[in-house]
Amino acid sequence: MSHPIRISAAAIPLAMLLSTSVLALDASSLPPSVTNAMAQGASPQAIADYRRKLAEYQEARAAFDQEASAYWNAISEKRKIRFAKRREGQAVTLNDYVLEQAPLYDGPKRPINPEPEPDGGRVRRDLPVVADFLSAARSEFQFAPSRPGSEMEFKRAYARAALQAGLTREQAVRVYSFETGGNGGHDMQSGLNPSKPGSRAISTAIGYNQLLTANTTTLIAEKGPQMLKVLTDKAAMLQGPQRKAMDHKIAVFKRMYAVVRSGPQGWSALEKLGTTPQGWAMHALVLDMDVGPQLQVHKLLTSVQFARARGFDRPLSAAELEMMNLTGDGNGFDMVTMPQAMREQVPTANFFQRGGYERNPVAIRHNTVAKLLAITNNRMDVNSNLPGAKELAAAFGSATASNEVR
Repeated sequence: MSHPIRISAAAIPLAMLLSTSVLALDASSLPPSVTNAMAQGASPQAIADYRRKLAEYQEARAAFDQEASAYWNAISEKRKIRFAKRREGQAVTLNDYVLEQAPLYDGPKRPINPEPEPDGGRVRRDLPVVADFLSAARSEFQFAPSRPGSEMEFKRAYARAALQAGLTREQAVRVYSFETGGNGGHDMQSGLNPSKPGSRAISTAIGYNQLLTANTTTLIAEKGPQMLKVLTDKAAMLQGPQRKAMDHKIAVFKRMYAVVRSGPQGWSALEKLGTTPQGWAMHALVLDMDVGPQLQVHKLLTSVQFARARGFDRPLSAAELEMMNLTGDGNGFDMVTMPQAMREQVPTANFFQRGGYERNPVAIRHNTVAKLLAITNNRMDVNSNLPGAKELAAAFGSATASNEVR
């Protein structure tokens, strides 16, 4: 038989003590139902304190945004001047860069509202992950990528594609080492770590070169015919069920290519396509044994070709190739061709968009071109000794031997 709980006068101090202990807990460790109940009882003093702190935050943030906007507008204008000079064959000088470091917000943080917000507060939207890309591929194109039986199988396919394209083992392995930390798999997504439960994706980047959805849609648009030829050449050597599966993959790839070519071209338009279910479906190709290596190799190869077309004859080092991979070909080439004396003085902010820079702690900490190249080389040196990078290097060895036998 249950009994109603009665609180005597003697029990009130204990109840007050317990409630004080609950309020002292970190609100993030409590269930939403509990925090909402606590918020319902927010005192007028807590609400007034919150509003005062919010006003301080908004004032500080507005002042920072005004300063930052002026700085990043100057970055954009200087970039246009440099690109125009290069088109006209004029020399770029130190005066064509912003030489001050980018402002970083160091004011008060946005306070937590003790009251329940009418609209439920700001909702954090999760980025799509590999499962979403696979689901979109099934629903949009009735397609499932051919996944490897082992990571080494994918690495061998990647090594063969890289060698055939003219990339070196050093370039591919060291870029892989930097982008994945030396141990990443073909389906690794930026921010997600299987050994860290609760980790969240920080971008749509997946694979050995960490391709974004926008990279995938752009590469399909620009390199679709070359990748299609690779698929049709493979199909010609297959029979039975394998040939049927490859024919289906070719048909799907043709449909995807038709979609990207049917709309506006250019990075902005194709980046927008990458945010749609069709774009997600295309991104699943990075996981495919036949198409994934091609996409990732072409991402690096376009940078090599970009530099070569502008008279850069010597092979790009892995760190230089990574700069082009990280910041885009135009910005990366700007860094690669910069004299050493200028590299020591030019801030890395000159080669980023504001949002990308403020989310990139490496570029912020190593805030000149010389420092960024140095830390990139250092991380490549260290990470190249990790198991995943060593496996990829071994895959290049077996791919080279296979080519020699042929």
